[in-house]
Amino acid sequence: MNISYKIVLASGSPRRKEILEKLGLEFDIWPSKKEEAPVNTDPAKVCEELASQKALDVASQIRQYEADHPDLTSPQDILVIGADTIVYDPAVLPGPSSEAAESASRPGILGKPADEEDAFRMLRSLSGKSHRVYTGVCFVFLSEDGRAGEYTFHEMTEVSFYPVSDEEIREYIASGEPMDKAGAYGIQGSFLKHIEKISGDYYNVMGLPAARMYQELKSLL
Repeated sequence: MNISYKIVLASGSPRRKEILEKLGLEFDIWPSKKEEAPVNTDPAKVCEELASQKALDVASQIRQYEADHPDLTSPQDILVIGADTIVYDPAVLPGPSSEAAESASRPGILGKPADEEDAFRMLRSLSGKSHRVYTGVCFVFLSEDGRAGEYTFHEMTEVSFYPVSDEEIREYIASGEPMDKAGAYGIQGSFLKHIEKISGDYYNVMGLPAARMYQELKSLL
């Protein structure tokens, strides 16, 4: 696939960077610092909304930068990619310190843990069960003539855990690995020994649905 757009990833996630590189794409990284503020309650809509907020935030920063530095930039088409991943289990209530606790009306939606106890609570609640991982992806297209367009979608993968003991959870948390990951675990890291099976896109759980994203880009460009 030949993409003429300059691609900007609105995320500092090393996992999303790795996935885009596997797709053979060249891109710059411009992480969004926008405060997450979803208004939806459905997990599919929440992840899409957050992905859109991130992509639009970076797109607006790029436009402002171009306006402030006309002599330093050259007109070109730009594609900003925003993404957000959440873990969803309707039986799990958000803890008092987790990101999902910002809204009591969004039970079951697990973001990144706020601290080690929050991570322990999440992993213990997911142990021995199945849950869903949603990743929302947003493309914001900025044309050199000043026009803009947005396209957003999501992918869902079901993940099943073997039972995990409290000791195993504490050992995993001590590694520091779960603290920057939705649901407090990474499928690509040392927690893999506790994952019984998945149904859906493995890379979606990592943070970007690689194949779906490639197909969407092919149909749009």
